[in-house]
Amino acid sequence: MPLNTIALELVPPNLERGVQYPVDEARKVLALAAETGIEGRIGHVMIPGMIDEDDDRPIEMKPRMDVLDYWNILRPELAGMRGLCTQVTSFLSQEALGKRLTDLSGAGFDGIAFVGVPRTMKDGEGEGVAPTDALSIYEHLVPNRGAILIPTRDGEQGRFNFKCEQGATYGMTQLLYSDAIIGYLKEFAETTEHRPEILLSFGFVPKMESRVGLINWLIQDPGNSAVAAEQEFVSQLAERDPDEKRKLMLDLYKRVIDGVAELGFPLSIHFEAAYGVSKPAFETFAEMLAYWAPDRIG
Repeated sequence: MPLNTIALELVPPNLERGVQYPVDEARKVLALAAETGIEGRIGHVMIPGMIDEDDDRPIEMKPRMDVLDYWNILRPELAGMRGLCTQVTSFLSQEALGKRLTDLSGAGFDGIAFVGVPRTMKDGEGEGVAPTDALSIYEHLVPNRGAILIPTRDGEQGRFNFKCEQGATYGMTQLLYSDAIIGYLKEFAETTEHRPEILLSFGFVPKMESRVGLINWLIQDPGNSAVAAEQEFVSQLAERDPDEKRKLMLDLYKRVIDGVAELGFPLSIHFEAAYGVSKPAFETFAEMLAYWAPDRIG
């Protein structure tokens, strides 16, 4: 069964912030949802499993709260919401990963996307389970098994098709700052029989991005002209005033929805505020949902 959900990403906080921080964050989410007219419509919280990556990450990686610990603090505050997460598989044995997935599923995670090694390592490195193997190994343990989908990445048609062959039931896109996903999914629909659910990911770009560059870093793919164009769009968004920024993001959202809604893929929406939830971010998300939303189909 497709999720057909609106998911909000919340990143596990630094451990030094303590256990009250997640409680405050959850209450802030509820307050902002009420203020912007989308109260009760966020179906899932998407929590990424954080791993150390390149040394050039714009914001220092400090020890972070475990996904499960974070969710167990958030969950009582966010009544009615369920969980989604990403799980790094490459450093866990098959037995250890199975136990982890059992714990996550039991805690209310409806979908788990399997991810591999950080960019500093090559695919296949790490002594644990490869993400593509996890998709088939844990088929009965995790009904909704996800894979990351990057429509601008070279060779992604074959890569994502293989993940679907292995048992992926949904694809969560990288943050979308162009409409490249439209052509990607059209070709995928024409050349394969797979129709996994697609979680379309959209991220708010605050003015702080001009100074820090976290989103630019997250979507980087050196030498890829399509990604360079997306990075340029991110830079433009960061500089614009709130109303203009919202209009540009809404225009992109409309193009993407209009381009993919009739291709036969179940759709969910995944929102991300990489620098933390804020009222401008929620105002943007609310306008997007007013145009089209998975909880208002039919």
